[in-house]
Amino acid sequence: MEQIYTIPVNEAFDKSIENPECGCPFCTLYKKLQSEYLELILGASMMEPDVRIKTNKLGFCNDHYNMMFVRKNRLGLALMLESHMDELRNDIDKKFLNLFPGENARRRITELDKSCYICDKIDFSLSKMFETALLLYERDGDFKKKFCAEPYFCIPHFNKLITLAKAKMPKKLYNDFYEDASRVTFNYFDSLRSDIKHFIKKFDYRYEDEPWGNSKDSVERAIKFLGSDSTDDVK
Repeated sequence: MEQIYTIPVNEAFDKSIENPECGCPFCTLYKKLQSEYLELILGASMMEPDVRIKTNKLGFCNDHYNMMFVRKNRLGLALMLESHMDELRNDIDKKFLNLFPGENARRRITELDKSCYICDKIDFSLSKMFETALLLYERDGDFKKKFCAEPYFCIPHFNKLITLAKAKMPKKLYNDFYEDASRVTFNYFDSLRSDIKHFIKKFDYRYEDEPWGNSKDSVERAIKFLGSDSTDDVK
């Protein structure tokens, strides 16, 4: 069932199976989308009028400001900041809503605090990839085997998976899907809990001669598992 729109999903799932250190396939998809949108916004899309209108209004979250900053196009970032700051200042200074002191500033800054152009683009594209994964699970036996062989789904993406599946799948299929998704997730969950416990135990002098096993990086892995991994690959 290979189609153009299924290729990124299949590739991410294959990558996680081939190298379990890649972790959750949806985290891999998130990072791929994030990298692509960061490159676009600092490249060809930067001066497009419709894009600039949206970036002026939405701005970016702090994480994506920092990721753009290290991508070595400070002039491009400065140009976006200039027009965004001009529009923000103008919105704050508007008179027609200024019934109470500071109301324009409070309203506009509150809106801005909850918005990010890149986050919105990623969320939209990733939601389509979740839908594609559900479709492949339902119609492609090979993908279903692949799905069940994943190292894990992180907790946030596991939640999105089962929430979307419950809304879109027939009950019988959803029950099977939940069983497979939860087996992948909670098998890893239990293994990770064991590694964390062993990591803690190693700080007790009575266990200093015991091998670390898989526990040395358990704290890092737990953080990625519980909160998803959106780490930018560009340094």
